[in-house]
Amino acid sequence: MTIDWNSFDNFVSAFMNENHVPGLAVAVAKNGEVIYQNGFGFRNLKTEQPVTPETIFGTASVTKSFTAAAIVDLEKQGKLSIQDSVSQYLPELRLPDGMDPQSIKIHHLLSHTTGLPPIERREDFSRLEDHIEYLAQLDIEPLGQPGEVFSYSNDSFLLLGLIIERVTGKLYRRYITEHFLNPLGMTRSTFSLEELTKFNNVTEPYLLYDHDADHYKLAVWPKLGNYEVGGGIRSTVLDLLKYGQLFLGQTRDAYAKMWSPVIKVLPQHYYGYALEIIPNYEGMTLVKHSGGQPGVSSHFGFIPEKDIVIAVLSNLSDVPASDVWLAAANAMLGLPIDKQVDIGAFKDLQEAEAKPFIGTYTSEEGERIQIKWENKQLYIAWNNECHKLSKLQDTVLGIASENFPVPFYCNNDGEPWGLFFGMRVLKKQ
Repeated sequence: MTIDWNSFDNFVSAFMNENHVPGLAVAVAKNGEVIYQNGFGFRNLKTEQPVTPETIFGTASVTKSFTAAAIVDLEKQGKLSIQDSVSQYLPELRLPDGMDPQSIKIHHLLSHTTGLPPIERREDFSRLEDHIEYLAQLDIEPLGQPGEVFSYSNDSFLLLGLIIERVTGKLYRRYITEHFLNPLGMTRSTFSLEELTKFNNVTEPYLLYDHDADHYKLAVWPKLGNYEVGGGIRSTVLDLLKYGQLFLGQTRDAYAKMWSPVIKVLPQHYYGYALEIIPNYEGMTLVKHSGGQPGVSSHFGFIPEKDIVIAVLSNLSDVPASDVWLAAANAMLGLPIDKQVDIGAFKDLQEAEAKPFIGTYTSEEGERIQIKWENKQLYIAWNNECHKLSKLQDTVLGIASENFPVPFYCNNDGEPWGLFFGMRVLKKQ
């Protein structure tokens, strides 16, 4: 099959113009061989240094799958079980009322199903033990019992880093570097901001684009603290292709449980262990994960049936890098470049059926979303964005123009008490 990379390049260029992306890199491998690599735009707008496939970007939450892979590997070595209670390794762990550490398993940490809601981020903590004390002081209500509700939680996920440290006797970042980055030949990947200054061809991170001033605001590489467990690796698209072979090469079976669906999070979308799964995309399985931080938008994943790995990295916040990833997957599968995942038909809402959803939804992590009825339409508003909502299912609305679902959680009387947005559950006020 001849792959139309010219059409893909044109798609990326149009995507970057539409989203005002300074720089972006893409690489694709099949059967362990790199078959496409390209850099677009600039890694430094001031000096107009171009992005190349060797440019180092942040990867943000793509890091989580490294942590999950380390846990799976330690289970294979017989040093722990994913079904073990977290308290077995963190006996001092105390959680808010209604959350029993004894009932929370490593499985729940890996799949973001502990029941812990989004909480205030504390990047000032640099020792993982500090987070144990922080969690003990929380005064919050859980979203549900372990395994019932998916809500992305960096604060529960980072406990896996402390488990790794206690089982191995090594610092988390040192263990991941020695057991994954180095053996895989990921020589341009690092957790260290100091090392980052010693590399050449490193991007500047850009926080946002100011439409009025036609100007980008430069970001500062976040120190992250304990959150490096879920977001600390800086890397290149070519290095991430090497990492992808962990899941498709001779070690495929050892890590396959990571992309076994644990819980449904969106129409056609499931979550496993630090990986998102779309199980039937034109007969293929899409396994992937996104990442976002100030100055970072990333997407990494693979198609196991075809031994395809794809990596996308960008140097601007809040870029839908998943769109470029899917376009690359479409090119590899011989599908239309702009094909989207079919999540169902969108239907207009009447005021009576829209009324229960109206309200303000917030989280302790700082998100605030408003659902409002204006001009005979239901809208969702956050930050400076506002989009029309349509109906997908009884408790799932969506933004038709973005093919973007917004599920709601309802009580026994059918009244919404929360919504799912940005992979997190926000509670209705």
